[in-house]
Amino acid sequence: MINKDSPIPIYYQLEEKIKGQIEQGELKTGDMLPSEREYADRFEISRMTVRQAISKLVNDGYVYRKKGTGTFVAEKKIEQPLQGLTSFTEDMKTRGMKPSNRLIHFRVVPATSYTASALNIDEGAPVYEIQRIRLADGVPMALETNYLSESLNPRLTEEVVQSSLYDFIENKLNKKIGEATQIIESSIVTEKEMELLEVKKGSPVLIIERKTYLDDGTPLEVVKSAYRADRYRFMINMKRN
Repeated sequence: MINKDSPIPIYYQLEEKIKGQIEQGELKTGDMLPSEREYADRFEISRMTVRQAISKLVNDGYVYRKKGTGTFVAEKKIEQPLQGLTSFTEDMKTRGMKPSNRLIHFRVVPATSYTASALNIDEGAPVYEIQRIRLADGVPMALETNYLSESLNPRLTEEVVQSSLYDFIENKLNKKIGEATQIIESSIVTEKEMELLEVKKGSPVLIIERKTYLDDGTPLEVVKSAYRADRYRFMINMKRN
């Protein structure tokens, strides 16, 4: 159960035990954890040690505290590998989830200096501005804003962007997507993101900026997304050179 003679800290042993119960389905989403006192009595450890283990699980998104009620098992986070270039639609289908979009706006706007530089077009040239909420099984996961050159991507419509943009570009426009550069950083949700992603004020989000290129090096799109940090995490395998 808990080995007090082990060099592994007691709080970490308890944290791993609870984490294992969640991952194996013994504790399910929405289940309430035993109280700090119950854990302390069961394992004959201090409540401070229990609190340290629970706090780590809260920080890692496995559980959440509800003031005056208790600690509950959180929704499982979606884990996205960073090794390949895939679309949100492809990611969700791979996980057996139903992807969908809620279109905020679809319009043509003049390219700003930043967008023009990123897309290698003239400043003021027409670009599509597409803002969508990306959902998985009906739950908002991210607020995404795409910019694409109008001249490079003709025939884009509201109907097209309600499904998979990459599928349209590759299979309807016959363009091959090659690679992308991506920057990820943490932030606090804005008022707009809070409303659209249905999260509380002060919630953390993962801000992702992506520049995507066709296989011949032509810039295809600039994307800025705000992902719910309570539902999404990114994973990468690394090898020592």
